[in-house]
Amino acid sequence: MSSERDEPQDWELGEFDETLEEFDDFEIEHEDVKHRTVILRKEQMVALLCIKTASVGAAICRVDPREAMPSVQIYDDASVAEEWFSKSLRTSRKNGWNLVYDGLPLKG
Repeated sequence: MSSERDEPQDWELGEFDETLEEFDDFEIEHEDVKHRTVILRKEQMVALLCIKTASVGAAICRVDPREAMPSVQIYDDASVAEEWFSKSLRTSRKNGWNLVYDGLPLKG
């Protein structure tokens, strides 16, 4: 018996490289820069929510499989960004998204 869940997923994120450059450009050479990456799953969908904060501002990146492109919001105030990140995560979990990973960005 085969189901869609048995099919290997081919996640093509290369198409988002150019859009995510804005998020990558938010690179500050300070020790107070913090990163957090959350991977969420709902049914056959996987979503990504990331935040990068520093003393001079913050950025939140969302990759939602229901949207054509990722979205990036830039904040002057890191505490406001952290508040919106927490609200977004809380709302996603209330809407049935399950937490798969919560931590530092995965590289490799």
